[in-house]
Amino acid sequence: MSSKSTFFIANWKMNGVPSDFKEINKVAVFLKKQLRQFKKKVVYCPPISLLAHFFKMNAISDIEFGVQNISNTNINFGAMTGSISSKLAKLSGAKYAIIGHSERRAIGEDFNKIKKKLILNSNSNLNSIFCIGETLLEKKKKQSANVLKKQLAKSLSRNLNFNNIIFAYEPIWSIGTGEIPDHEYLKKIFIFLNNFLKQNYKIKHPKILYGGSVNSSNIKDLRLIPHCSGYLIGGASFKAKNFIEIIKNYYN
Repeated sequence: MSSKSTFFIANWKMNGVPSDFKEINKVAVFLKKQLRQFKKKVVYCPPISLLAHFFKMNAISDIEFGVQNISNTNINFGAMTGSISSKLAKLSGAKYAIIGHSERRAIGEDFNKIKKKLILNSNSNLNSIFCIGETLLEKKKKQSANVLKKQLAKSLSRNLNFNNIIFAYEPIWSIGTGEIPDHEYLKKIFIFLNNFLKQNYKIKHPKILYGGSVNSSNIKDLRLIPHCSGYLIGGASFKAKNFIEIIKNYYN
């Protein structure tokens, strides 16, 4: 395990109502009482409907929060019904924004939009959680490295603040399926990503997460991935008990 902070990022997707804050409060209490000797960042990315609740909580807990998406238009305020800009997200208290998730790509988020969003986040000093990953067919055809290279090359600008970008490797075929890549496969992917980002973008210490069916049972194996800075967690983060078990099992 690294001496740097390990990320545990909860992506609630289109889930969560105000009464679910009792789950987050349980996690906050746990973090205050236990494992304080370890460097970690616990982040929740809730639906926009819960941002106000997180804003109130942000100052009194060890939990940070982010948004699941931002607008790709180059305006901070304006006539964009249903959108939230990097600036608005930042003013709401968010420190992170998920960009390029496969569920967004599936409904039309292309490289051009992703590239714009990464630039806007960089300019707003908002941390991007930039998702990349291959399909099962691409994996079977042994195209994973080329697919990831293309996703990075077509989305990243040279003038970005790379200190504010967290790369999240999420094999699409693993998200929500319970199917996890084996250790050797993940080892090759993370070594490739680490080297590619260092060599091509001069990032000294790339922050790379793993996401896809992370749970309390497999976290001990997943913590052995080289160059892994943490985890992007979906369904297993909805209930405090499951999320706490993931964090506890990582350190125990």
